[in-house]
Amino acid sequence: MKNKKLWLIGLLVVALVVLLRFLSVGDWLAQLQESIKGLGAFAPIGYLLLYVATTVLLIPGSVLTIGAAGIFSFWKALAVVLVGANVGALCAFLLTRTFLRDRVALWAAGNPKFAALDRAIGREGFKMVLLVRLSPVFPFTLLNYFLGLTTVRISSYVLANLIGMLPGTFLYVYIGATARDALSAGASGIGTWQIVLRVVGLLATVAVVAMVTRTAKKALAHVEQATDATLQ
Repeated sequence: MKNKKLWLIGLLVVALVVLLRFLSVGDWLAQLQESIKGLGAFAPIGYLLLYVATTVLLIPGSVLTIGAAGIFSFWKALAVVLVGANVGALCAFLLTRTFLRDRVALWAAGNPKFAALDRAIGREGFKMVLLVRLSPVFPFTLLNYFLGLTTVRISSYVLANLIGMLPGTFLYVYIGATARDALSAGASGIGTWQIVLRVVGLLATVAVVAMVTRTAKKALAHVEQATDATLQ
């Protein structure tokens, strides 16, 4: 199973390189990157605000996360995406707590998994938000709104989000950086062995993130079962 996941992520990187080189995705990202770079010193703020907007509008940010590495250095891209995702998540959370509570409650009513999560968060807010961020039980953008219905404190929500988003964000930015280096290997003077080392590092990162995700998923299921048993 682990080997399958490693091969799949390797194929994902290859597919990403193909998409960026031959399909319109590459053109769209190139235009976006040029527009952001045109902001100069304000480029990180522009990208951050774009990420916040897509998060609030329920638009998956995977492409933006991967694409950030094409504009900024790895660590700057990681910081911009992490801050943008967290600010966007907080905005969605606060929208549920204020203007959109009734509408979001209707969305949540049709999701049986949320009822169990809501009960568990009532007992262990920070821990449950952290686990649910590490384990992709719910779509990221929708979960931001759902969690606004729970009783978790804002401070716990913010801290759990920051920690819980880090492994996945690191992985996606690393994928983007690896794809970027593979595309520009000749022009930038990056050798084949350097690319191989980047891919090996990526596979190691995938293995760690997969292990963390699996552990969090098991812990989440255990807490939900314990909560349900207590209520019965």
